Amino acid sequence: MARCTAPVHGHRTASGRAACPACGGGGGYRGFGYSNSGSHWSPSYSSSGSSGGGSSGGGSGTSARPRWSRAGSSVVYTNAEVQALTPIRRTVENRAAAQPDLRDVFLCHAWDDRQGAAKELHDLLVSRGVKVWFSEKDLGLGVPMMRAIDKGLANSRIGLVLVTPALLLRLPKEGIADKELSALLATDQLVPIVHNTTYADLREVSPMLASRSGLSTEEESMADVAAKIAELVALYPAT
Repeated sequence: MARCTAPVHGHRTASGRAACPACGGGGGYRGFGYSNSGSHWSPSYSSSGSSGGGSSGGGSGTSARPRWSRAGSSVVYTNAEVQALTPIRRTVENRAAAQPDLRDVFLCHAWDDRQGAAKELHDLLVSRGVKVWFSEKDLGLGVPMMRAIDKGLANSRIGLVLVTPALLLRLPKEGIADKELSALLATDQLVPIVHNTTYADLREVSPMLASRSGLSTEEESMADVAAKIAELVALYPAT
């Protein structure tokens, strides 16, 4: 029997599902998540329906328009992404109402990515008007790193964790990125962005982070991911 590839690759887009030897694009979309069973993490599936907004796709229901998406927006989400991002959007709205001067996002990344993938994501977000706390520009000379990070986390509405091979190497060493991640995991503010690696690799290092649904560049570009984050944190009236 063909095995479903969702536990490794996810079925975040129609092309991803179509490439699965078990699912092959047939039937309705089923979101992928994880449940903690004893000492092992096992896959669990649930039909996502039209969570967070009406389906804008065909009968398969593979795409949806979230309530925070602007009329006429070209940003396309899967039902699973809408389901994962809806509680994050609530956090954005609640924190914006209580503390309107907060930055939009705190970008957690491995030090080795500061001039590569992290800077690329930062620049894409800034180009879309997102206010980002980024260590390369916000960590002043002579300022203790942990104090600056604490301030950045406290003064941002949500946190992004850029999961790369470099981050996977850093996390077991319990460095700065691990401390940032621990703080974000304790809240409902976290969006993992998996880049140049897989959720399977992430589960080997951090099962708790891997259990959080997020975004991935496996089947879309970093620019597409940035567009979704920018729309997620924008405070224009919902449609």
